[in-house]
Amino acid sequence: MLNWIWAGFFIVAFVCAGIKSVCFADFLIWNELGKSLFDAAKLGFSISINLTGLLCFWLGILKIAELSGATDGLAKLLRPLFAKIFPDVPQNSPAFGSIIMNMAANMLGLDNAATPMGLKAMEQLQDINPHKDSASSAQIMFIVLNASAVTLIPITILMYRMELGSLNPSAVFVPILIATFASTLVGFLAVAFSQKLNIFNKVVLSYLLIFIGLILALALGFYGLPVDKRLIISSAFSNFVLIAIIVGFIILGLRKKLNVYDTFILGAKEGFSVAVKIIPYLVAMLTAIAVLRASGALDFLILGLEKCFAFVGCDTDFVAALPTALMKPLSGSGARAMMIETMQNFGADSFPAFVSCIVQGSTETTFYVLALYFGAVKISQTGAALPCALLADLAGIIVAIFMAYLFY
Repeated sequence: MLNWIWAGFFIVAFVCAGIKSVCFADFLIWNELGKSLFDAAKLGFSISINLTGLLCFWLGILKIAELSGATDGLAKLLRPLFAKIFPDVPQNSPAFGSIIMNMAANMLGLDNAATPMGLKAMEQLQDINPHKDSASSAQIMFIVLNASAVTLIPITILMYRMELGSLNPSAVFVPILIATFASTLVGFLAVAFSQKLNIFNKVVLSYLLIFIGLILALALGFYGLPVDKRLIISSAFSNFVLIAIIVGFIILGLRKKLNVYDTFILGAKEGFSVAVKIIPYLVAMLTAIAVLRASGALDFLILGLEKCFAFVGCDTDFVAALPTALMKPLSGSGARAMMIETMQNFGADSFPAFVSCIVQGSTETTFYVLALYFGAVKISQTGAALPCALLADLAGIIVAIFMAYLFY
């Protein structure tokens, strides 16, 4: 499917640019497409290079966690659940520890830590994948959960709201929490349905109820804090957990009499090779997204949607936030720019800005994630991963809009 979507992006961009140049005499559009193409190719390479340091550091830390037994201990906590949703993965697989670490980092909004751990998980799942060019059921489940991961503490969004003058930056916290949970739940159910997994059993339902309870507890705890302290405390908490995990792994490694420095270096060496592997995949996807955006195709789509909603009598106040919703699956930086632009144009505490922030926090850069993770293990046949992930994004967007009307 990525094959057709990638080709489709270029074709649609070409057609839209052609319409602009023929019907509106906008001949400069071709210059914009050319510039966006080269800029995106450069960006894809830069992202890969910039990831190298992070990959080296976190794969080094993860190697200490793996050899010290820390990841095995974490995996045991979720082994009953993993046995149900990853039935083809051996219960002693080291991939479970990497998956847990990746999900924990995503939940805390620590993207820099989540990506190396996720790439490691994909490599470990690839080791037991019998068909190396096609995504396994376990890889599809992991990718969709990763692409729709619950964000417990959306630090970046809260900080942008504060910087742009919001009187209550944390007002979007609970709506984001609910919308991102809906996105993850729909993504999980979509994959489970496609793989015919039996999820309506005591084990899965028990973990689901526990997870819902933790989210509610976090939401209540957050709102129990003084308004002027919420952002500071939530940011400090995320980074405290991050540093505590690193130190905890090192201490556990020392207790196991590991040479933690040499172990770190052993894991870090893997970071460079992983960064090099993903360059072609990132360049391919980012260039396609760039020309699609520069062509004005998304602007045409938003205008059409606004007309459709108005025609059926729906309130269209949320339409101003749709650029963020449509851009997020394609580009994280693009969606962030759209969100900031919405806050600048309408005001940080305006309804369109409120919707835009919730959407930004409840959806993921799906195409980037798939290109990055599948590219790292050279998988070309992605199966149900993309449609399930996009369905999760759609659920997140719909619930985000609904939550905005409910909480604003």
